[in-house]
Amino acid sequence: MDTIFILLMVLIMIASVLLVIIVMAQNPKGGGLSSTFGGASSAQFGVQRTNDFMEKATWTLGAVIIVLILISVVITGKPTVAAPSQQPVKKETQAPAKQSAPAATTTTTPAQTPVAPAK
Repeated sequence: MDTIFILLMVLIMIASVLLVIIVMAQNPKGGGLSSTFGGASSAQFGVQRTNDFMEKATWTLGAVIIVLILISVVITGKPTVAAPSQQPVKKETQAPAKQSAPAATTTTTPAQTPVAPAK
């Protein structure tokens, strides 16, 4: 189980890093990666396809991360195990016998010798 969990976590981390890279490469004003490679016009050299690719990649990676997380929860989730049948504990009908307290022992402390003050 640990190997599957580690594999799923590595895949989730890789997909997350790729998602961050793709989102950071996009520009909210529509320029994004396409303006980095020289063309400001979206009609040249299929730049519109780059934006479509980036959007599809963002949605796909987001879906992949969600699916991987759900799979990891289902696979690595521990099933609830029913408690093994145990015999019921018998209640004692008699009160337990009181234990007598041990005899008081006297502890002797060594005689303390007075300490002479330092001069």
